[in-house]
Parts: sequence; structure tokens; C-alpha cells
Amino acid sequence: SSKTKGQKAKAKIQAESQKHKTGSCSKPFNVQTQAITKYNLTFLKYKANKCISLLFLMSSEEGAPPPPPPIVINRVSDDQLREIIKRLRDRTKLHKEKVTDPYASSPECSPPVSKSKKKEEKEKKEKEEKLKEEQEKAAAEAAQRICPKIKCNCIDFLLKPIEDKMDDYLGSTIDPFTDRRYIKWLSVVTVAYNYNIWFATARLCFPYHTPAAVPFWILFDILSDIINVIDIIIFQPRLQFVKGGDIIKDRPMSKQKYRQSTRFQTDLISIIPFDLLSLYFGFSSVYRLNRFLRIESFFEFSDRLESIMAKAYIWRVARTIGYLLYCLHINSCLYYVASAYEGLGSTKWTYDGQGTAYLRCYYFATRTLITIGGLPEPHTLFEIIFQMVNFFMGVFVFSSLIGQMRDVIGAATAGQTYFRASMDTCVAYMNTYSIPRMVQNRVRTWYNYTWDSQGMLDESELLDKMPLVMRTAIAVDINLATFQKIDLFKGCDNQMLVDMLLRLKSIVYLPGDFVCKKGDIGREMYIIKAGEVQVIGGPDNKIVFVTLKAGCVFGEISLLQSAKDGGNRRTANVAAHGFANLFVLDKKDLNDILVHYPESQKVLARKGRKLMKAKGPAAAKTDEEKKKGLALFGNKPPTPKLDKLDLIPVGKLGNFIPVKHCKNHTVQTWYIFFPFFYKM
Repeated sequence: SSKTKGQKAKAKIQAESQKHKTGSCSKPFNVQTQAITKYNLTFLKYKANKCISLLFLMSSEEGAPPPPPPIVINRVSDDQLREIIKRLRDRTKLHKEKVTDPYASSPECSPPVSKSKKKEEKEKKEKEEKLKEEQEKAAAEAAQRICPKIKCNCIDFLLKPIEDKMDDYLGSTIDPFTDRRYIKWLSVVTVAYNYNIWFATARLCFPYHTPAAVPFWILFDILSDIINVIDIIIFQPRLQFVKGGDIIKDRPMSKQKYRQSTRFQTDLISIIPFDLLSLYFGFSSVYRLNRFLRIESFFEFSDRLESIMAKAYIWRVARTIGYLLYCLHINSCLYYVASAYEGLGSTKWTYDGQGTAYLRCYYFATRTLITIGGLPEPHTLFEIIFQMVNFFMGVFVFSSLIGQMRDVIGAATAGQTYFRASMDTCVAYMNTYSIPRMVQNRVRTWYNYTWDSQGMLDESELLDKMPLVMRTAIAVDINLATFQKIDLFKGCDNQMLVDMLLRLKSIVYLPGDFVCKKGDIGREMYIIKAGEVQVIGGPDNKIVFVTLKAGCVFGEISLLQSAKDGGNRRTANVAAHGFANLFVLDKKDLNDILVHYPESQKVLARKGRKLMKAKGPAAAKTDEEKKKGLALFGNKPPTPKLDKLDLIPVGKLGNFIPVKHCKNHTVQTWYIFFPFFYKM
């Protein structure tokens, strides 16, 4: 039917097209186009129906189409795909975080710099270096114009025999920080410097240049100058110095370094003999004021002395007192000069010329600077101005020195203050929770003994501030020899022993404290640093088996034993005989160290087994130790069985006595019950 319809539609379209060609077509062109489209759709529908019919016939002849192949599931492949997906997600998440983080750097390598950029950077760097060299050269020329370098070739040639002879006593160079000979020499130089700054000012202001005293002044001046010259020629050119992180011990380089320094120039100026002018202008100490330039030697001596003193605050206090006394000395000199200018004894304010001039003026300066009061009133304008300046300087200087003294004393007692604060906090804590008085007394005893013996409560606080090299040196010096004597650690890597030393912790035990008890789990090894411990036993722990002294080790086997069958349990009680300071090594720390030393771990395991065999098997557990859980309540008693009983009536009211039949015809009786209405 569809075929017939298609043929009819086709014939109709052909007829319409023929009419259109001949001009006899009455319908418009769009109507013809619609007819053609309708024909095409009808034809396509016909073809589709035909294909469906053919497929239906094929399926009916051959049977149903085969099912699709089964999906093969591979678990290994699925796991790998899941792992890949997980990694991709993690990578995406990581890149997302890096993109959102403005401070994160890119994981990709930077692209190489092009040749043109390299050339530009090289030229720029060369220009900067050239400019820097020119600036350094100009600065050196300016410094040369201000302080020209002094060449001492002739002096070196003349002094070479003396320097060679001093090499036998002092060596080629001297370490300024650790050589005690240099510090002793600095003390001599400091004495000479103090002589100049104290006596030069006193001789300049007071009338001490009498004909009888001048020879002695000349002698002391010459001695102080000789000391300064020896220091400049012999000691200062031998001092080692640091350059680029290296300690320079070469003598010519040390000499060149000193002569190019500012200190050499000031030292050279300080020993210029202006005293020779006294031959023409008269003897006066004003020509020795250039000796004051050697103040750097005094500060160097102060620093070196503080570094070697056990209690440096003593020197700081003495130095501060010296500053105060020198300020009073200068003020007394100025007061005498002012009195001489006004006229000795001309007013009540001036010095009257009676008694020892220096002591009277020093007394006036003390009362003025310390602002004690009770001084005579100044009369003239000069006296008023002088006294006002005196008061202002006194308040400023005295308050500054008092503040400095407070800081020095506070720094000296900072440790004691920390100790007291820690102890007071602990006592307050114990009082808050009503700790028994006996326990509080033991805590106080521990605090006092620890502070008196160590000067600190925790050594680790001090050691943690040091670099690893310093901590290692201290630990090796204290305990390495003791560790090497332990049988368990013989043959182990020395570096492993050093790592173990760094893990040691110091603990103080009071008299009678138990270090470990029998049956406890052994997790530590102990080294006796100071004091004694006793291995005790018996019913009341009164029997002393052995006493261990400083340098002894115990508990080392427990570090390698396992907890299986009680292998790492303590086999005896160990108590402190007196105050005992012990080093403790924890089992966990040892295991952390052995991870990095597998060979030493094998050696320790082998030696541990040998030592355990030599000491015998571990102590067997007692019945109490074996009981766990419900076993602590004991075994359940057996269920009682009912035996054959005969009830024998006793009395009038029905009281019965049960009788049990036994093989030996022995009668055992129990009273089972008594009626409540039983009457005696």
C-alpha cells in the first residue's frame, strides 16, 4: 500500500512539473515544493518500513541476537586506577593550594636566562664592582691623608733581636682571649694607666711639684712610659685576630693588622714624650695628658677579666665604685682650682688652706655630688655658678652610678631571685592543696640541695642555649670515660655513645629515696654522678647487699630486655644512701638512637643475651604477680552435694538434728534450722 501511495505521489508531482513547464500549471511554486517534500518523506518512510521488515525476517530465521560480552573485572587494575586517581586528586589539590598561596614558590625550574640578559647582568655587575673599588680607594686615600700609615722598617730592623728573644718566652703569636699571660700583662698596663689619670690630674691642680717630690714623679713617669712602650712593641703586634672566620696566627700579618688599626695610632700619640718640654717651660703634668688616650687598654682588661672570673659581678661592682671615686677626685681637683682662683680662705665657701688640701677638697666634693647638704653658702657670682653646676653634675652622675650599681647587683643576684621565686611558687602550690608537712619539708630540702650543689635547678636550661658542639664537648668530658667502661657498650660505635651522652638527664635523689624497687618495670639506666646508692633487701629493707659509688652504673640490662615473662623487671631495691645525683638514660631514647646504628644494635643484642645468661634467668613471678583480672578473686568453690540425711527429732517442738551417714559410721551433725517458736 505504501508502494502504491508513493507511485501515485510521484506521478502527481511529475504531472505538476510538466504543467509548470508548459505554463498550464494553475498552482504556485511553493505548493509544488510542499508536494515534493511530502513525496520525499513518504519515500523515506517506505524505505524504513522495508528495512524493519528485513531485520524481522532475519531474526526470525536465525533466532535471538547474541547477548553482549560479559564485563571482565580485574581487581588489580581497579586498585591501580583508584591509586592513580587518588594521586591525581592529591596533585590537583597541592597545585591548587600553591596557586592560592601568594608566598609559595613554583615547583618548576626557572627558565634559563638568555645570552643577552646574561651579558647585561655581567656588565652591570662589573660596573658595580668597579664603582665599589673606586669608592674604597677614595676612602683609603682620605684616611691616608687624615692618618697616614706609619712605616717602621728601620725600627723593625733595630728591634728584631729583641723580638726574636721574646719569641722564646711568648711564642710567635698570643691568643688574647685564653692566654693568661696576656691578661696578667694587661693588669700591669691598667695600673700604669690608672697612675696617669689619677696622679696627673692631682699634680696638675694641687701643689705637689715640690723639689723633694719631683725626682719620684719623674721615676714613676718613666716606669709607666716603659710599660706602654713594651706593650706597643712586644705584645700588641703578637695578638691573633679573626679574618673571614679563620684565626690568623701569622706574626707578620698580626703586626701589619695592628699597625694599620686606629689603636696603634692612638697608642703612638699617647707615648709622644711631651715631657721634654719641661726642660724649657718648667716641670708640669700637663704634658702627660696624652697618656689618657690609652683608655682602650683599660676596657680590654675589664672584658678579659670578666670572661675568666667565676663571679664577674665582683669586678663590676669594684669598677662602678672606681668610677664614682674618680668623679669625686675630679670634682675635688676642680674645687681646689676654684678656691685658688677666688683666693684660699677669702670666703667661707672656698678652701681655707688648713690641713691636707686633697682630703679637705675630696670631702667637699663628696658632700656636693651626693647632695648631703650643710655646705657653706657661695657668695660671689663665680661661686654660685660653680656650685650650681656642681649640684647638677652631682645629681646626674650620682643617679647614673646608683642605677648602674643596681643593675650590677640585680644581675649578680638574678639566679638567686629565680630560685626563690620557683621555691615560693612550689610552696604556695603545696599549701593550696594541703600537702602534708613531711612532703613539703622534703621538697624544700630538694630545692636547697639542688641549688647549692649545681647553682641551678635544671641543667638542661643552660645546655639547651649552647650549640651542639659545645654540648657534645661537655658531655664527652663528663661521662664518655664512664660509658666506655660499661661492658654492655664495649665495641659499639663511639658516635653512638656520644649521642647517648646527649640524652642523659640529671636527677637528684634525697636520702632514703628509692631509685628503683623490686618488681618495677625497668625503663632506665643509671650512672652515679655524685653520692652513693645501696642495693638493699630483707623484710624491712635493712640488709645492705652492696654500696655503689660515683662512676658506677646499674640497670643497663633492662634497656635491652623485653617485658616477656618479666624479663625487664627490677630484681632488687636500690635506694639513695645520702644525697645522690644520677644521670638517667631512658629506654625510648636508646631505641631512637639505635635506629641509626644497626650494627651497634646487633652488638648490643648479642651482648645483652650473654649478660642475661651470665646473671641467670629472670626472677620468676610470684603468685601475686601472676594473678590478673578475675584470678585475683580466687577459684570458685565447688558446688556442695546433697548427702543422705536422717532427721532426728529433738525436743518437744520439732527441732531436728540431721545425721550424715559415713563409711566409717562416724556421725557428723549440723544444726540446720531452729523454729522461731523454739522455747528453751
